[in-house]
Amino acid sequence: MLPWKRVLRPLAALLLTTAVAVVPAATAQAASAPSSGWNNYSCKPSATHPRPVVLVHGTFGNSVDNWLALAPYLTSRGYCVFSLDYGQLPGVPFFNGLGPIDKSAAQLQVFVDRVLAATGAAKADLVGHSQGGMMPRYYLKFLGGAAKVNALVGIAPDNHGTTLNGLANLLPYFPGAEDLLSTATPGLADQVAGSAFLTKLNEGGDTVAGVHYTVIATKYDEVVTPYNSQYLSGSDVHNVLLQNLCGLDFSEHVAIGLFDRIAYHEVANALDPAHASATTCASAFS
Repeated sequence: MLPWKRVLRPLAALLLTTAVAVVPAATAQAASAPSSGWNNYSCKPSATHPRPVVLVHGTFGNSVDNWLALAPYLTSRGYCVFSLDYGQLPGVPFFNGLGPIDKSAAQLQVFVDRVLAATGAAKADLVGHSQGGMMPRYYLKFLGGAAKVNALVGIAPDNHGTTLNGLANLLPYFPGAEDLLSTATPGLADQVAGSAFLTKLNEGGDTVAGVHYTVIATKYDEVVTPYNSQYLSGSDVHNVLLQNLCGLDFSEHVAIGLFDRIAYHEVANALDPAHASATTCASAFS
């Protein structure tokens, strides 16, 4: 990497983080939100945003920490937002997304049914980071999810797998997680490129009819490589490279999901394409 890029990457990250803290959009739009906070089961979708949004965390993540920035971003824009924990291992607190992915998809199935029952909506939209952008595809393809989901938005999803080295690159972000590698972690094995799980998931095509798919990737992804392996093929797929929207965005695998408002703007476009607006570097302040 060129020296100037070494300087710009942390500066760009700092800029995005600052934007999260200072942008007044949440306050300005709070009046139009159907409820306050997320995981509010009294929230009823509005005519403007008629579907609840279910957020699906990534490997080693959980229903809170993964969404401290995106959940408020969406609730302030009038969405009913929900998030779940999945893939728990017995005796392993806090770090989720480690269990067998087909079983995690079944947990998602139950959670979506609960959200739809509470909100009265016919369908939900799913937004997932990393494993959370890939795992729902099993729900859509094999567990009847296509009838209950309008759109799946994957932020840096490992749709076609990665390597153990790639998954190991997540460990520095989660203190204590490295110890889990000495424990049976089927959720990690399922994500290795060429695994039996991924072979089954992608056999016969990446997508199912009736669901709108969006993939948002960053070329600086150090976990799911090459980054274009995240992309899906299908007639209703929108694959996005973050740097084509803002060349100054140096977010890598974790940052794109945890605080990148440029990526979030593209999430909002995917959830409401009828009112989409151009995503640019300035979207960090929107």
